[in-house]
Amino acid sequence: MSTKILLTSKDVNIILHRLACQLIEKHLDFSDTVIIGLQPRGKYLAQRLQILLENEYQIKNIPFGFLDITFFRDDFRRNDKPLEANKTQIDFLVEDKKVIFVDDVLFTGRSIRSALTAIQSFGRPSEIELLVLIDRRFSRNLPIQPDYRGRQVDVINNEKVKVQWKSVDNALEDQVLLINESN
Repeated sequence: MSTKILLTSKDVNIILHRLACQLIEKHLDFSDTVIIGLQPRGKYLAQRLQILLENEYQIKNIPFGFLDITFFRDDFRRNDKPLEANKTQIDFLVEDKKVIFVDDVLFTGRSIRSALTAIQSFGRPSEIELLVLIDRRFSRNLPIQPDYRGRQVDVINNEKVKVQWKSVDNALEDQVLLINESN
């Protein structure tokens, strides 16, 4: 198994600021916009963006939550071991709001399809956008594309992209790794 660093902590920080600025450009004061991190790993990116928007760009009180998509996945009954559900935390209405889904890696698009189904339990958004840190663009099974992307990465099937957060994964720093499991 070999590992290559795709993004360093500095790269991740620059990308987070760029994504925050793109969100501000489109949503201004976020009065009709909510941010929802997709469980399990999208919530960490969403939290970082929310903190950045509030502390660095003085955009306060952005409705922010997490969405568990476990039982909306089309493969949840196909696994040998039972899937563990995560917590959904949405304590605001999404009815007629602009929803920004946040996930760390966009791979096949199946998680996003699941999120589109799951969010309907909380109301009917006026619009849904997708923000991802890493877009594995040639791996899609569904016609889903991000509205905001940190970096596009071209990888082959036996390679995996892993986002490591210093605050969550006990990593030395925030980074994105490309792991080749065939070596």
